Amino acid sequence: MTTLQPPAAAEPRPVPPPVRRDRRSWTGWGFLAPFVAVFALVFLAPIAYSVYLSLFRDQLIGGTTFVGLDNYAEALKDERFWASLGRVSLFLAVQVPVMLGIALLVALALDSGRLYGRDFFRISIFLPYAVPAVVATLMWGFMYGTRFGLVGDINGALGVSLPDPLSPDLVLASIGNIVTWEFVGYNMLIFYAALRVVPHSLYEAAQIDGAGQIRVITAIKLPAIRGALVIATIFSIIGSFQLFNEPSILQPLARNAITTDYTPNYYTYALSFNGQQHNYSATVAIVMGLITMAVAYAVQLRGMRKGV
Repeated sequence: MTTLQPPAAAEPRPVPPPVRRDRRSWTGWGFLAPFVAVFALVFLAPIAYSVYLSLFRDQLIGGTTFVGLDNYAEALKDERFWASLGRVSLFLAVQVPVMLGIALLVALALDSGRLYGRDFFRISIFLPYAVPAVVATLMWGFMYGTRFGLVGDINGALGVSLPDPLSPDLVLASIGNIVTWEFVGYNMLIFYAALRVVPHSLYEAAQIDGAGQIRVITAIKLPAIRGALVIATIFSIIGSFQLFNEPSILQPLARNAITTDYTPNYYTYALSFNGQQHNYSATVAIVMGLITMAVAYAVQLRGMRKGV
């Protein structure tokens, strides 16, 4: 009687050693290299050079001398700088809420679906943003003129005496009107795009619960576009602190109202190109940049905090 022998077990195949990836591979950096090079050239290098300039001072005797933080100490005591900063802070506190409020109302009206000619209004409100800032300021500047502009024509035609928009008391409000006219459409588009991605199921549930339009706006729409509101606010704050084009272009039309230190950016420009104080100009620019960054960061933390 023969017995069946079990088949011989197959020999295990040798497992190839794991392939170790070269951690020093520079393939990823090769894709990032063009961006890094441009970023370093147009962003990091100017900042580094400005910091370098701010540590020196041109003197009549001795030429360019290293002064450390003396320029920063002088900037912190500069009354002209703080006056210009206070001016743009007032501008920011009034103009930004007005501009964003108008943009939000327009975006809500467009999103409601009850506005006749929605596409026409959307394009019409956004169109001023396509006008260059220089052209817009010149256009409004000529309309503000009391001797040759729209205000002067109204005074002559009606025999009245309207206030001069370019007077020292009203010129800041006039600049705010120009900036608002320019950027309402831009912010409206941000809010409208954010509203368009809100799920319609939320609106349907609100209608079933009997919520009105005001309740839908406050309970659904505004919380849903909170991120867009914060972004638009931060952009507007940065733009307000960078105010330059409008006052510099209106200055020939309002010499008694707009001085070369009317805004921090205008003051920096005047120091560098009119006063040849490049070192101190770089110092003021850096201080202003730090203030802008701090305020924008504080607004971001406040705006994105849950439960606010």
